[in-house]
Amino acid sequence: MQLHDLAPAPGSTKTRKRKGRGHGSGLGKTAGRGYNGQKSRAGGAKSNGFEGGQTPLARRLPKLPGFKNINHIAYAPINVNRLEALYSDGEVVDGASLVAKGVIKRADELVKVLGTGELTKKLIVKVDKVSGSAAAKIEAAGGKVEPPC
Repeated sequence: MQLHDLAPAPGSTKTRKRKGRGHGSGLGKTAGRGYNGQKSRAGGAKSNGFEGGQTPLARRLPKLPGFKNINHIAYAPINVNRLEALYSDGEVVDGASLVAKGVIKRADELVKVLGTGELTKKLIVKVDKVSGSAAAKIEAAGGKVEPPC
């Protein structure tokens, strides 16, 4: 076998279509674009999302009703009944202990204790916010609510 004998396997290669190169090519004259209309002309292809001059969907959506406050602070809610289940008497509830128990992902996450459920254990709560009903239940059980609340 010589270098000049090398060739690709039969049927593995195709010749590329040369559009607009005469009638004999099968793609002469209009080059597969049809006769008239926007897409038959040079530069006639419009971008994705173009809706014929109508305001595109992507620009209409922000005009829908509603408001999202950019200054909104989101707290991870934790109810008193969850503290009852997770903590034993006399423990401290803070960011580090909540991460250790798998309640939140990061110790610096903002947490608010809410008042759903009952509490019988003395807990020292040191989270970002505590609702009034939760604070009353914690103190009624003999616990304390300390800053950073």
